[in-house]
Amino acid sequence: MRLAIISGSPNKKGLTADCVKSAIEGVKELKAEVTHYDLDKMKIELCQACDNGWGICRVEHKCIIEDQFNEAREKLSQADAYVIITPVYWWDMSESIKAFLDRLRRCEASKAWADKESIFLNKPVISVAAAGGSGNGVVPCLANMERFVDHVKGNKFDFISITQKSKEYKLDTIRQATVTMLKNAK
Repeated sequence: MRLAIISGSPNKKGLTADCVKSAIEGVKELKAEVTHYDLDKMKIELCQACDNGWGICRVEHKCIIEDQFNEAREKLSQADAYVIITPVYWWDMSESIKAFLDRLRRCEASKAWADKESIFLNKPVISVAAAGGSGNGVVPCLANMERFVDHVKGNKFDFISITQKSKEYKLDTIRQATVTMLKNAK
């Protein structure tokens, strides 16, 4: 069983980092494989909406931008399940998560139009919105994450909000959700 964790926070000691650690703890309980994609450590450019918004991503299902995106996407295709963890900024995902998921959506959602399988097709996805400051904005952030999962035809396993106030029990929720998802994905 292989899990891919995708996160994107510049704060390596904050709530998002704690969420990643909790998901990894769940993976370790099952002795499964995990790959963590820390998008803030990767070179991932914004989508350029090539060819009036319909670049090669629409037909060839890859991106022409030469950065770490295509390599990461290829490795992601080997995962059996996914956990996407983002801090909440302005009631939305972090900029690094948005940039990556926007490009991933263009490559993978366009496969459905061409009767090809998305790398996410029917694979379980846990989405986590971590609001470390005020705690506001988790619901619209999770709604945006849900749209991504719908577009790439993933299996919505769980949507988890976490704040500094709920951290004590929600970190365990993330660990337990990861364990349960991986057990059910076998």
